Amino acid sequence: MKLLHTMLRVGDLDRSIHFYTQVLGMALLRRSENPEYKYSLAFLGYDGGNPGQAELELTYNWGVNQYDLGSAFGHIAIGVPDARAACEKIRAAGGNVTREPGPVKGGTTVIAFVTDPDDYKIELIERADEDGGKGLR
Repeated sequence: MKLLHTMLRVGDLDRSIHFYTQVLGMALLRRSENPEYKYSLAFLGYDGGNPGQAELELTYNWGVNQYDLGSAFGHIAIGVPDARAACEKIRAAGGNVTREPGPVKGGTTVIAFVTDPDDYKIELIERADEDGGKGLR
């Protein structure tokens, strides 16, 4: 088995595509429209996505511009070589850093958090073995 993608429902597909491509450095891998069922999809990722890496599926249900995120979903995690540099780049691109880089509570791993335009949380985890997805170096 292999993790293929994670799906998030978004209120404005173009706004979310802009955030994930321009702020987090992902590539738009493919996009589709389904007029019969009134939804649009966009798949984004790093390094070409599948099969090398899991992708992010953004789903826009036509006419729905906001969702109740609930309390079950936690966050998406992205490995970066330098959390401070990634936060500076994200902030410079208009992103919202909600937790500055620093050690995780009870540990030494450096993490930070940002939010996307729909308020989904994205954790940046500093890992020496990551190349930052080419977008978060």
